[in-house]
Parts: sequence; C-alpha cells; structure tokens
Amino acid sequence: MAEKTRQAYGTDLEQLAIFAQARQLEPATVGMRDLRRFAAQVSEQGHARSTVARKLAAVRSFYRYMVERGELTANPAELVASPKREDYLPRIVKPAVAAALLDAMPARTPLELRDRAMFELAYGSGLRAEELVALQLTSLDPDGEELRVEGKGGKTRVVPAGEPTWRALERYRDRGRPALSALGDPAERTLFLSRTGRRLSTSDVRRRLALWARRAAGTAEVPAGITPHTLRHSFATHLLDGGADLRVIQELLGHASVSTTQAYTRVESARLRKAYALAHPRA
Repeated sequence: MAEKTRQAYGTDLEQLAIFAQARQLEPATVGMRDLRRFAAQVSEQGHARSTVARKLAAVRSFYRYMVERGELTANPAELVASPKREDYLPRIVKPAVAAALLDAMPARTPLELRDRAMFELAYGSGLRAEELVALQLTSLDPDGEELRVEGKGGKTRVVPAGEPTWRALERYRDRGRPALSALGDPAERTLFLSRTGRRLSTSDVRRRLALWARRAAGTAEVPAGITPHTLRHSFATHLLDGGADLRVIQELLGHASVSTTQAYTRVESARLRKAYALAHPRA
C-alpha cells in the first residue's frame, strides 16, 4: 500500500481502539453490531460516506489479519456493509481555459521554467501531484516522447507526452534545473526541484498552481480553486470528448479498475444533458 494509505489506516484503527476502549471491548470481543455502531458514530461526526467506507475497509483488513493469525475464527467486519458512495463528478476546465492558464505562465526564471513544465505534464499527461514530485531524471524518454510514472501502490506505467509538454520539459531540464540543482545536493536525481534544490512536496505543487491560477484569472476565464487534480480530470475528460476509448484513458490514468474511470462518462453525460436542456424546444 502507499504510505498515505498506511497512515490513514493507522488513524482509522486508532479511532476504532478509542471507540472499543470506551465500551471496555477487547479486539477479539468486538462484534458485528459494535462495528455497525462504530460506523454510525463516524457518520454522525459529519464524515463523508467515502470516509466511512475507507474506515470500514481498514477495520476489515485488521480483522482479516486477526483471522490469519488464528486470533479469531471469523471476520466480524465482513458482515458490515459500507455506505453507498456519493456520486462524484470531477471538476474540470475547458480546453481553452487550460491553455490560457498554461500560456499565462512565463518561462524566464528557473522556477517559472519548472512550473510550466510541471503543469504542462499535469494537463498533458494526466499526472497526479504525487506522481509529479516522484519523477526522476531517468523517468524521461525524449526519443520515445514518453515517461515512466510511479503510480499508486508502487505501480509503474508508461505515458506519452505531447510536443508542448516536451518543449517545456526540455527548457526546464536544460536551463532551469541546473540552476536549482546548484543550490542543493548535486547528487539529487529528482526531476522537479525547489528553490533550495530539494525535492518538492505535493503541497508545494498545489500552492504554485493556485498562485498561477490567481495571476491568470485577470487575463483569462480561469476560475479560482484549480488544483493539480483539476488538470488531471480535464485531461481525461478532453480525451473522452475527443473519442478516446475508456480503457485507454484508464491505462493512461493508472486506474486499477475501469469503474473509477467511468466517472468521466458521467461528466460527459451531464454536459450533454445541459446542452440538450438549453437547446431543445421540448427539453
């Protein structure tokens, strides 16, 4: 599992431990009804259904482990149903807005060169913020115009990048990165570096994109609140609009299941319904 998943599961199990301790329950004596009460308590605290589902997944994993160790004969969490997830429609921007945002980023200083390359990749290849900061110099294959991406759960995929993305990457690699590398450890092989020559964090990526979105808002129809995931969702939706197969989009995004990718078909369906409602006299 990814590090963030392990941390989240640890927090979830700690919450279950507090719940059980308050009721003087040992791990082996917690039953199905207790776990249902635990899920209800989490929901009453205002957590989203997706959060409740994740916490129950952590609990199932814990009790599966208990069964494997011979501590229990059955997993009480297997009989506790997860709440139905909310219909989630990813936020997207139009192609012209994405282009306006990227074109508003100058490419003069090392940090500007870095940001332009980074966000060209986020939109041009659909990379997550975590994947952007994990890229290495060796991840790039300029001859094949593709890059090797380390995705969730350590899964690696190869994705293509378009001409504008490669131009931005080459400018950063040749002119921007050497200047940033000189300010830190020369042995650092991470592709995108901070102003002090260190590896970026995902919060750095989100903060820089928010900065450019605010600056571009004055000259283009760039809405506030754009995140790296907005660019990733837009990448997928624009591929779907252009006729790309859903399985191809799934592979490009690194989704384990095509059901995750199907969220973009709901975006397309919602867009078509809106166009129909505005244009048809009998809508």
